[in-house]
Amino acid sequence: MSKFIKAALASSVLAASVMGANAAQAATASADARANILQQVTVTSDGSDLDFGTIVTGATASSVVISSAGALTCGTGLVCSGTTSAAGFDVTGTTGETVPVSSDSSVTLTGPSDTMSASLTPSASTITLDGTDGFTVGGTLSVGANQADGAYVGTFGVTVNYQ
Repeated sequence: MSKFIKAALASSVLAASVMGANAAQAATASADARANILQQVTVTSDGSDLDFGTIVTGATASSVVISSAGALTCGTGLVCSGTTSAAGFDVTGTTGETVPVSSDSSVTLTGPSDTMSASLTPSASTITLDGTDGFTVGGTLSVGANQADGAYVGTFGVTVNYQ
């Protein structure tokens, strides 16, 4: 009889588990997949370099400033002449997006036998792209007392990127 009880008990457990499996219900849901594609942002020179013009040095150190708008301020004891300009850059990317603007903080200008340093100032820290985008970089050139004559040149970088 004990075999009979064990078999009956096993049958009832099997029947209960099959009936319980039918009683459970599954739930489902859905979600959207999204992507926002932006045109690659680019920055290029517009052909205008940061040009401090022609400078005649004096007996004391001074500075020459080209504002980011291109305005010249010639330091005490210096004589400034010639064409001057701020460096200009064009930016392209997705209209309506905001990009931060940065430049190197300074540039070293190297001449035939000496160097000079200029601190740099961009005209904007951010730009909201609208299809006609650009910015300029001005600077303050430190001219030494009796700075050695010659042509001085240096290269600096600028960066724009999506936020």
